[in-house]
This record gives sequence, C-alpha cells and structure tokens, in this order.
Amino acid sequence: MQRAYAFVRLPQLSNKSLKNSYAYLSKAHIGSPLASQPRCLSSHGTPAHWKTKKEISIEHKSHMDFMPVPQGSWQESYNKKQQSRNILLAVSALAFGVTYFIAYKVGGIYLHGMNYKTFSAQKTSEITDAIVSAFSFSSLKAASPEEGTGKATPPEQGDGTGADATTVKPGETDWSLLPEVPEETQYLIVGAGTAAFGAFRAIKSRDPKAKILVVGEEASVPYMRPPLSKELWFNEDRLEVEQLNFRQWNGKKRSVFYEPKEFYAEPKMLSSQENGGIALLMGKKVVKLDARKKIAWLSTGEKIKYDKCLIATGGKPRNLPVLEQAEPEVRSRTVLYRNIEDFKRLDSITQSAQSIAIVGGGFLGSELACALGKRGQKAGLKVYQIFPEKGNMGKVLPEYLSKWTTRKVEKEGVIVMTNQSVTNATFKDGKVQLSTSEGLTVDVDCVVAAIGLEPNVELARASNLELDPVNGGFLVNAELEARRDIWVAGDAACFYDIKLGRRRVEHHDHAVVSGRLAGENMTGAAKPYWHQSMFWSDLGPDVGYEAIGIVDSSLPTVAVFTKATEKDTPKAVVEESGENLRSESEMNYVQSAQDNVPVAPMDTEDYGKGVVFYLNNKKTVVGILLWNTFNKMSIARQVLRDGARNEDLYEVAKLFDIYDTLADTAQEETSSPATTPTQAAASAAS
Repeated sequence: MQRAYAFVRLPQLSNKSLKNSYAYLSKAHIGSPLASQPRCLSSHGTPAHWKTKKEISIEHKSHMDFMPVPQGSWQESYNKKQQSRNILLAVSALAFGVTYFIAYKVGGIYLHGMNYKTFSAQKTSEITDAIVSAFSFSSLKAASPEEGTGKATPPEQGDGTGADATTVKPGETDWSLLPEVPEETQYLIVGAGTAAFGAFRAIKSRDPKAKILVVGEEASVPYMRPPLSKELWFNEDRLEVEQLNFRQWNGKKRSVFYEPKEFYAEPKMLSSQENGGIALLMGKKVVKLDARKKIAWLSTGEKIKYDKCLIATGGKPRNLPVLEQAEPEVRSRTVLYRNIEDFKRLDSITQSAQSIAIVGGGFLGSELACALGKRGQKAGLKVYQIFPEKGNMGKVLPEYLSKWTTRKVEKEGVIVMTNQSVTNATFKDGKVQLSTSEGLTVDVDCVVAAIGLEPNVELARASNLELDPVNGGFLVNAELEARRDIWVAGDAACFYDIKLGRRRVEHHDHAVVSGRLAGENMTGAAKPYWHQSMFWSDLGPDVGYEAIGIVDSSLPTVAVFTKATEKDTPKAVVEESGENLRSESEMNYVQSAQDNVPVAPMDTEDYGKGVVFYLNNKKTVVGILLWNTFNKMSIARQVLRDGARNEDLYEVAKLFDIYDTLADTAQEETSSPATTPTQAAASAAS
C-alpha cells in the first residue's frame, strides 16, 4: 500500500510535540481522501511569529548562500585583493589630480575652452538651422574639396596664418559675428616691433601649438627699422621704395617686413586653430594690465585675459623743447623720425624741398645725414647737421675717430655744424629759421629731430609696474621678468646684465636677442641674460662699424688700426654673407696676426680698419668697437666674457686678424677724455 505524506509548516514546537504531530498526520489520514493531496496553509497569511526560510537554513546549516565565508577560503582572498586594488586606484587618481593641478599652475599645461558668449548675437532660428545642418546626413559624409566638413576650422598657412571665411557653409561658424578682439589668449604680446617678432618666433619653436596674440599700435605688420635710415635711401627704384623694398649693399632685394600680412591669423579665429597660430591686432593700444587677474585693457575698452604676457612697447623719439614749444608752422615741419610713416613723410619732403636740417649727431642723425647728403648731391638738396658734440657720434667714438667720421660725412655734401645747439626756432618767409648757440641762423624747409629715444612706459604707471629711476624703462630681473608671468624686452626693458650690471639698450640686435630670450622664458626656459647683443652703424656702403658692451667715449680706450682693403667695407661683408643685418649672420673664426710696432693715432690719419677697447676704472675691457672689421663679433664676446685687461690688449687685438699679409703699421692709443696726443704717444711707447 502506498503512503502519501503532506508536510506543512508548523509553529516552533518542542521535539516531543513535533514527533506527536508527525505521528498524528501519518496514522490518522492514511487512506483518507486527503491522503493523495498535500496539506496547504489557509489564505489568511503566515503568522508573524514563524521563522523565515533564511533563519531556518542558518539554524540547520542547510544552504551555503546564507553561511559566513570560512577563513582562508578563495572568497576571502578575492575580497582582500579587490579591496587593496580599490585603495591603489583611489591613491593613483589622487596623485594624478595633484600632479595635473601643479602642472597647470606652473604653466606646464594650458586649458583653453571655447567661449560661448560670443555666439549670443545669433538668432534662435539661425542656431537651430545650424544644428540641424550639422547633424544632417550630408554633413556626415566624407569631406571633399567642394563640400564643408561640418567643423569650424579656418584654413591655415605656415605658422599661424588664416584666410577669411568668405562663404559660410552648413555647420561652419560665421566668423563675421565674432568680435574683432578675442576675450582670451594663451600668449599676449604688447607691441609689434622687432622684440615681439623675436619673441613669438621663439615661443613657436618651443611650443608649436602655441596661440599668440600680438597687439600693435601701428597699422602695419612687424618690420625691421635699420633699413629706414640706411639702404632704403640708396634705392633709386621709386616703385620698390614705395613698396618698402630695399637693396642690400650686395644688390639683393629685400622687404622691410619680416613676414607678409598673410602669415598672421585673424584674431577672432585664433582660439579655433587646433595647431595654434600667431594673430596680429593692428591699430590697437594696451593701456593697462592687471598682473594678479591676468587681464589686459585696450584703449577702446575691450578686455583680454591672458596666461603669459610680454611687454615690447619699444620707445618713442625725443623732441627738443625749443621745437616742441615752437609755433604751429614749425611743429608741422618737424619730423620725429622713428617708423614707416616717418620715412614716407621725409621721403616725400625730400622730393621737393630745397634744404633740410638734421638735429643730432648720433647713430640716426649721422646715418640720415649721409643718406640725404648723397641724395642732395644729385637733387640739389642742401643738408645741414647740427649737434653739440665735437664730431659725429661723439658720445660713442674716441675724439680722433669722431673727427675723422665728421670729415667722412662732410664728403657726402653735408654741412656739419659741430659744438652747436639749437636755441630758437621760428617760421619766417615760408621757412623754418633755426638759431644756434654760436649765433648762426639756418633757413630750411624741414627739420628732422634725431636726438634719441624715450622708452614707452605709460603702461607701467597704469599697471603698477616698477620703473628704473636711473636708466629708465621697466625694471626687470636677469630673466627679463617684471612680475609673475609678465616679461619685458627690447628698448623698454632695463635689465640686469650678469656681466655688466643693470643696463638699458636701444639697438636692433638687442631687441632680437632680448625678445628671443623672453619668448623662451615664457615657455619655461628660465634663462638669464648672458648673451651680449651688438649694434652697428653704416655711413653708406663704404664705412661701418660693429660694437658690443659699454661703448662710451668718456671711458679710456685702447685702439689698434691698420689700412683697409677692398673687402673691409659694409658692402663687401654683405656680398660675402648675403645678409645686411649683420647681427643675424655672425661667424666664428680666428686667424693669426703679425707683430707690428704700435704708435699713437692722430685724427688726421686714414683709419681703414681696427679695434677699439673701452676700459673701466679697473682697466678691464667693458666694450669693444670693430671699425670696418666684420664677422668677428664672436671673438669680441669671448674677450668681453673673459675680462681682458689693459696690459695684454695688443696681443688680444691679434685675434681679430686686422692685418693683411702685407702687414701695415698698427696704431695703439691709451687715453681718457683729458689725455693729450702727446700723453697718448708716451703711454703707447711705454
């Protein structure tokens, strides 16, 4: 006979009660109609005091899911490994975050986000149409030369040029709706001269994807200034002159502009260029900087947020008070010579003027005097040069060499008036009448003031930046830094020269060198100023000199001269090197020299070529001038760096190879401003 059992869940009972209940169910219902069916609970629910399945399983150890993990099992080992990995992952994420934050703060990482405020001028319908076009099926197709890519990426050329978007295609940004002045940039350069050019070229070489915004007051791209007082005046092709193309002394044609306008990107497109670029904002002036918030204000009211900033504002030409305070007719006929517009104006004046006066006997005044004198001999233009020194470039050259230079300028047809200053300027009978301290008067059609530069430091006063009270200019350290993330380069920087002390230099090569150094330091190079920049001056194609260090006629000098050959002229060195800017083509070689007997130089002699050493009060060389001696600047730098002294300078002069194979007589001088020729000869003989 088959038995049927029905088990039901009972309340918690004692073992005896369980046995009695089991016996009752087994015996009482065998053969009954309920025997073939299981006994079920009622629909009134489970009593609250009954145990759950989990509690019963744990109590009787009948299911592994509810049992604790035994010690030493695989599950325990796995849990411990996962816990250690999670801790390691959290520590790694924290370390990465701290490292990224530090790199961002020190400038190693640049974060640049798109500014969506600039799109607020678009209408809602235009934005909707642009979104629909961007996500349409046609925009997902591969781009072809005839079709847009759906990206707002302007075309690029070279380092940082961009062409204007003339046609807006579906999915592209309408650049005409963006403001001309961007609201932020990675690198900001205030000024668009030679120092700015050297800086952004250095930045791009170290940071190829850098985004650089250059803000300049002039309505032209960066250009070189030396040809404005040299080669441009000797070019007889009027069309080339109008296009600002000049002929180097070797006849090679060249533009004054470093790069054409197409090289530079549009400022409004700069932030969208994936590979970075160089944008130029012309005709704008930065009037204030907030060094803490890193914000620059323009004179037109716009603000530009930057990460790194370079001030390269250069200088402005000085004017004589007597000319500045003269009547309007005199001021309108006075030219303060500095930039391209000044060249165009003076070039136009000399086409019809009968006479012109140049006030100043320094580099610029002497170069312009030679250039205009050469033109005046052909066009009948009478040229006067007035200055208070004893000779041309009297503040730089020794007196004997300055007098020789004056005779050279006079041979070009210039009437040189030395030891005189302008005391009065009036307008009389259609001409400007200048009165001098010697009681002479000169009537001219135009006056050119060439008496030096004043550094542009208005930005320092508005931005609470420190100025040097002695030399003028922005006060910077040896790394050209004025404040954190603000550098200064060029004519406006008063820097600490680690060899010669605090200085301010106003020359082309210094603008190139300091601009390049500042650009490298803006990208984290942290280099001090150690490279001694040089300067040069040409009095036409036949006479020129290069100098380095502190070149001051008030210092004692030692000079060695010899006769020049046909190769010892500015024209010859340009023909050999192919570069008119000799600071860009320095060569490094040393040749031997023959011994010669030194004698004291006289101002009547013909100084073909030579070397002049400038000494401080410790008889140590602090400056070197190479007269018609070219491609030896690297040697001069080495001599200056080694600190040569007076007793061995004749031997040092042999390094410059100023003697030819037919060794001529050399001349040597040791003198101070008060030394007479007789004393100089005695000093040289001893």
